[in-house]
Amino acid sequence: MKKRFRFQWGAFLMFCVYGGLFFLLFARFLFIQVTGEVEGRPLAAMAQAKYERASVLSADRGRILDRSGEAIAEDTLSYKLIAVLSKKASDGIKDKSKMRHVLDREKTARELSGQIGLTYEEILDLLNRQDDPDVYQVEFGAAGRNLSHDKMKKIQELNLPGIQFVKDKKRFYPNGMFASHLIGFAQKEEEKDGTVKTVGQMGLEKTFNDLLSGTDGKMEYKSDTWGFLLPGTKEKVTPAVDGADIRLTIDKTIQNFVEDAMNRVQNEYSPERMSVIVADPKTGEILAMSQRPSFNPETREGLSSNWLNEAVQYTIEPGSTMKIFTLAAAVEEGVWAPNDFYKSGSYTLYGTTINDHKKAGWGYISFLEGFQRSSNVSMAYLLERMGDDAFMNHLRDFGFGEKTGIDLPGEASGVLNDAGPIERLTTTYGQGSTVTPIQMVQGATAIANGGTMMKPYVIEEIRNPNTDEVLREGKPEEKGNPVSPETAKTVLEAMESTVTSEHGTGKIFALGDYSVAGKTATAQIPNGRGGFLRGNNNLMYGFLGMAPADDPQLIVYVNVHKPKLPAGEYGAIPVSKIFKPVMENSLKHLNIRPDEESGTEEQIKLSDWEGESSSAVAGELGAKGIEPVVIGNGGEVSGQFPQEGTTVLPGGLVILKTEGPAALPDFTGWSKRSVLAFASLSGLSIEMHGEGYAASQSASAGTVPGSDAPIVVKFETPDEQHSAKEEAPSDEEEYPLD
Repeated sequence: MKKRFRFQWGAFLMFCVYGGLFFLLFARFLFIQVTGEVEGRPLAAMAQAKYERASVLSADRGRILDRSGEAIAEDTLSYKLIAVLSKKASDGIKDKSKMRHVLDREKTARELSGQIGLTYEEILDLLNRQDDPDVYQVEFGAAGRNLSHDKMKKIQELNLPGIQFVKDKKRFYPNGMFASHLIGFAQKEEEKDGTVKTVGQMGLEKTFNDLLSGTDGKMEYKSDTWGFLLPGTKEKVTPAVDGADIRLTIDKTIQNFVEDAMNRVQNEYSPERMSVIVADPKTGEILAMSQRPSFNPETREGLSSNWLNEAVQYTIEPGSTMKIFTLAAAVEEGVWAPNDFYKSGSYTLYGTTINDHKKAGWGYISFLEGFQRSSNVSMAYLLERMGDDAFMNHLRDFGFGEKTGIDLPGEASGVLNDAGPIERLTTTYGQGSTVTPIQMVQGATAIANGGTMMKPYVIEEIRNPNTDEVLREGKPEEKGNPVSPETAKTVLEAMESTVTSEHGTGKIFALGDYSVAGKTATAQIPNGRGGFLRGNNNLMYGFLGMAPADDPQLIVYVNVHKPKLPAGEYGAIPVSKIFKPVMENSLKHLNIRPDEESGTEEQIKLSDWEGESSSAVAGELGAKGIEPVVIGNGGEVSGQFPQEGTTVLPGGLVILKTEGPAALPDFTGWSKRSVLAFASLSGLSIEMHGEGYAASQSASAGTVPGSDAPIVVKFETPDEQHSAKEEAPSDEEEYPLD
């Protein structure tokens, strides 16, 4: 029988479905083959992205250095703590001691709580996220970041499974509370693209953030799916570009003298605020600048709502230190007659009466005595003699009422109150008009520098460390000659008499080894309601001093606001406890000879001795009373310190470099500058600890160390050395007699 054909609908449908899928797949393959794209994206690019990897090469933020190149702010290696929670991290590992995720949450929390700033409960709460399959690892916030190498090693020694570290960088401020409102601080911030970058928040760190910030590099390479470099491929490296280095005029040693003195006064008198500036009047360089309250930029401890650098951005009524410039104006106008007499006590102008700080006055006294006693009335009579317009014009010549132009942001200009005769009268003794501390220092450079006023500056240079190109350089800049050399000399002598005279208000500021010229200030503080605060504890006390008086090498300006004075003390005492140690120690640090020595000894100008016999040069120096130090075996001189043209006093030090290994000298009594010069010329690695002058060294004199063997030299300030001698027991104290 012939079979009857039956159409199989099921088979037909299956054929259509699978046939259609086949043709769709074929068309897709054909489309990809022809166009090379998938979902609108090039297939080759997708493949390249899959196998091409990149790792970031982190750039260093630029350093902030003192004048000698010692770091004030720099990047340093730190570590970030993480805890791996996912069990997937330990897949395939059977040995529990090698597990890569947290096994014992309680133990881990207990051990870590003793190492980072989180409690056991806080850490355990973080680790309990282990039950969430979407959480692979957790971090510990600020407490787990910026860990030092020592802290990282201590945690590693706990052998806690799952606890790992990621290398990171942090901004490091090795000196703690050190010119903090000048330097500022920087901290990490998350960018819009999710990356984390260190950004300056205040001070120089913020002002020069763009220059300090480096540009990260990257290393690109092709790898397989497991991350291994593919054969035949090469790495492509885009190097990181480090940020620029900023070298300041700040002298780290002098700055530490300032910080130490301010800390002592802060602890003893608890003033509301203080500010100190130390400057070189010959150049305008700022050698130290600080204020209180202040803060530690490393921890931000003590940081308040006041982010102003008060030396530059905060205006004050300066009080009697303004009399320096009133006197200068009178001398310049030819109306200063120091031996003329006037009636002290009070002075009335248009119904307004001003008084001396002793209201009854001292009777008829000379104008010189009036300046020594800080008489307001004497200033009134000087104003009367020279005229208002001449007086105000001279103050403008000194730069008051306008910015100095110092290389720092946000400088205030202050206000010269020229509204009327009463305002001009009160300005003569520093009330009514406002100034910034940096304006006072700038004006004082003209008195200290023979009439030539120097513009203050704090940035020595900004250098690109990648190319060694100097991007910006600070240099001494004259701001004019507000007074003649004769006037400057006359004012300087009058200022010195306030310290040496029987009637002088500055007697407490006299130094043991150096003569001082200066002027005290006691200023009322505005109460915000048109009047002034009352009482000895509600005044601002200050001193603007320079030394040595015959040829000032340093200016120190100190302001102390509202100190809590014990019974029997007056406001100049806390000011002197800052000025005196800062000025005396700084002059000694700079090798400025004391008065009794400098007047009798002749300065010796150094020659260029390169190529000459070291023994002959050493003999020549020795004959002049200069101590020669020869590096090497002798022979021809190939380098020297100080350089040609520098003047040195007998008893000074000259280093001569020759060929051969360097033997260590006895560094005792050497300044940091001299030790740094020896290290540079000899090529030896010398670590310096402390401030002041060399007191001890780790290797004895005559030793010839290797170039890679670090030598440690300990420095002590004159005060520390003096204290050590006082505290050393005598033979009788150590072995008392029966």
